[in-house]
Amino acid sequence: MFAAEFARLWMKITKDWKMHLDEALAPALTESQLNVLELLLEHQPMKPSDMLHYLSTTPAAITTLLDRMERGGLIARTRDETDRRIVWVTATDRGLREARRGVEIRERYIGQALDRISAHNQQLLIYLLGKIADEPIVRPAAAGDER
Repeated sequence: MFAAEFARLWMKITKDWKMHLDEALAPALTESQLNVLELLLEHQPMKPSDMLHYLSTTPAAITTLLDRMERGGLIARTRDETDRRIVWVTATDRGLREARRGVEIRERYIGQALDRISAHNQQLLIYLLGKIADEPIVRPAAAGDER
């Protein structure tokens, strides 16, 4: 019923969000790098393979991203002392500073957007987005499917 309008607004919000974050985080950080650093803040040290679940990407993309972050001094990779096949990833001091800066930029941007509506409507928006995000999508049965 409202799918087209929702899609239009969602696309505008995500486009504006990405553009703002890309500009504000540059040149030291990208949004993807911020996501990795935030993950490390919660769970470090981590193996790159453990990041896959949280970042919804491919092993090759994680490796490329971590390579770039290591060159930029945001993360450090170390071999496990008991099993040299295992590589542990941790945020460096620079990575921690950039993570805090990135989170502050993002929270300020979101705060400014949410300030346009009342506290009650902010709570309602969060509640409704949670309903959308947590509910499984029920797909219509394809022709010939029996349910």
